[in-house]
Amino acid sequence: MSPLALSKLHATGNDFLVTLALDPDSPPLDAVEVAALCDRHRGVGADGLITVTPGRGGSDCTMTLVNADGGLAEMSGNGIRCLAWVAARAGLARGDTLVVDTAAGRRVVALERAGGEVVAAEVDMGPVTFDPARIPVEADSPFGLEAVVEDVAYLGDAAGMGNPHLVVFVDDPADVPVARHGPRLERDRRFPRRANVEFVAVAAPDRVTMRVWERGVGETLSCGTGACAAAAVAHRRGLVPERVRVDVPGGTLTVTLGPSVRLGGPVVHVFDVDIPRERLRRSLARPA
Repeated sequence: MSPLALSKLHATGNDFLVTLALDPDSPPLDAVEVAALCDRHRGVGADGLITVTPGRGGSDCTMTLVNADGGLAEMSGNGIRCLAWVAARAGLARGDTLVVDTAAGRRVVALERAGGEVVAAEVDMGPVTFDPARIPVEADSPFGLEAVVEDVAYLGDAAGMGNPHLVVFVDDPADVPVARHGPRLERDRRFPRRANVEFVAVAAPDRVTMRVWERGVGETLSCGTGACAAAAVAHRRGLVPERVRVDVPGGTLTVTLGPSVRLGGPVVHVFDVDIPRERLRRSLARPA
């Protein structure tokens, strides 16, 4: 059995393992294997693993994203930029454009290169939705949702970017105990598929700061769909214009709002590694 070829990349600190599986006979990774590879102590370490499979119906490739806990995710704005780097190196892009099918729909990625290598990308993320049924959130309205965790009252809005988000406004994201409050808000009973939770403050007329608790991952240095949701919610409240810079612990993303939301930001290739599948399976068979 040939080794598993992985590329590790990050986009504003949100890191992913990406593997090409263009051969239809490539053995798929199961949830346990993905969780083991993403483990930061016993594996390679990542917020998620992306498998690139052949495109269909006019797309260049298909993206399948599994979170670090082994659960499937619909979409990642940072992850698709990491995928774009790998796909471009493999010759799948049409010049500086890449068309990708995801579980949240088809996405078009515009590539920015330096010396032939992709260094940044802008993704057409599709429209934001505030329709409770499409987010989904079990509430008459997605606006003004209240939640109390450890006597701290949060107020925010739900939004959908192909995956569910709860955007709450705070005085300073740096002061929020994200590791304690994030998982409680993620599993708020009103979100049947759980929620990604953004803790947001307006820092300037065209700038917000954000920390995020990602569903199935934990706190991450960045979240692309979360940045889009945060910008859309802040814009709807009249706090920011249509073009917004979103500062996250891992860097800065640019969100341009409109009928379709556009997300721009850097992508960095960290390393490539080949892992024998037999060794991976043996490591999983070891007693705890």
